[in-house]
Amino acid sequence: MKWFFKHAFFLQLAWYCSELSVIGQGQDLRQRFLAPHNSARAQLGVGPLVWDATVAAYAQNYANKRIADCAMQHSGGRYGENLFKSKGYSDPVATGVMSWVNEKQYYDYNSNSCAGGQVCGHYTQVVWRDSKKLGCAQVQCNDGWTFVICSYDPPGNYAGQRPY
Repeated sequence: MKWFFKHAFFLQLAWYCSELSVIGQGQDLRQRFLAPHNSARAQLGVGPLVWDATVAAYAQNYANKRIADCAMQHSGGRYGENLFKSKGYSDPVATGVMSWVNEKQYYDYNSNSCAGGQVCGHYTQVVWRDSKKLGCAQVQCNDGWTFVICSYDPPGNYAGQRPY
């Protein structure tokens, strides 16, 4: 009987440590999404986004729906949204968020438009002043690609309005 209790304690301890590891990875993933968003916002004097569990659950649920096809289709939900798809990048989170942030070079604040027909709407959603909450997810799709989604609450990119 002593053997059982001694080993049960160590099994419980091992389980607890593995749970802390998962929680730590979740925190790290959140920070990997939040940090580049908030850095881009800080450069403009826009307040930081905070991680929101409800928004993140929405993003994860939608990402799970894309596992079968990895289609770059917006969810059509109540949140603002940026999508990214990659294959072969070592860190799709950093690559995805930075691709959105790098659209800054195409955004012309004076005309509130994208210069030269380039895409910059991902960037304007990242820095949209009224967005306060962020939730993101990534999944490995069946075709080997990685699908990344970030959802923003409240959404941005309203026609005729400047992001900041």
